[in-house]
Amino acid sequence: MYKFEPMRTIIIDDDTTATICLVEKLKKYNEIEVCGTATTGEIGMKLVREVRPDLLFLDVELPDYSGVDFLEHINDLISQNCHVVMYTAFSHYMLPSFRNRAYDYLMKPIDDEELDLIIGRVLSASQNDGKETAENILHKEQNGKLLFYTNMVDFRVVHIKDIGLFQYNHEQRIWEVVIAGMQQPLRLKRNTNNENLLALDSRFVQVSQKFIININYLMEVSDNICRLFPPFDKIDYIKTGRLYRKRLIERFSSL
Repeated sequence: MYKFEPMRTIIIDDDTTATICLVEKLKKYNEIEVCGTATTGEIGMKLVREVRPDLLFLDVELPDYSGVDFLEHINDLISQNCHVVMYTAFSHYMLPSFRNRAYDYLMKPIDDEELDLIIGRVLSASQNDGKETAENILHKEQNGKLLFYTNMVDFRVVHIKDIGLFQYNHEQRIWEVVIAGMQQPLRLKRNTNNENLLALDSRFVQVSQKFIININYLMEVSDNICRLFPPFDKIDYIKTGRLYRKRLIERFSSL
């Protein structure tokens, strides 16, 4: 009979209260075994060598290392199947973390549903030999948020509920996203296409070659112009294409 082996897990965080909280929350997962904790990067490295963890929760700001620097130092100590979850109150470390092989990003204070999602993804990926990586999830939904690259370096995290539409800029030959509260559309990477955008969430529906809307904001279609609910009610240039109109009506009718 197959013997289940829980994932060896360690936590490296100088905030003792936060560590205790995370340890308690992880107790409900039978698949997770916390094998040790550390409060500094130096102690954490020794722990990594000893435990060879399958899962590592790593604080971004340690007394002697930044979490990102710590990752660079332990790349040769952990296997490719070790999942590193950056654990912090600061979202601006997200991109450097992913670039240094972090698998996911957990914000403090911990949201139980977010932790459930992360543990679920980690367990699923471990069952698939770790083939899914952070690079594959950057544009997927994470608790109602999307991460968009705007070029090879910069990025922005956006709530899906704040997206009114995507529009194609023919002059720049790029897709842009119109976001509530932003005066100018956010320009996306040049290799972003309509299929990428439609795959992000079922709420996004293409209404012409140039426009993809968030169907939840659609109020009506009048004279082939899509009228949206606030805060996008001032937009009056979204025309529906004949080839897209039938699908739009079907989606709108199903709401």
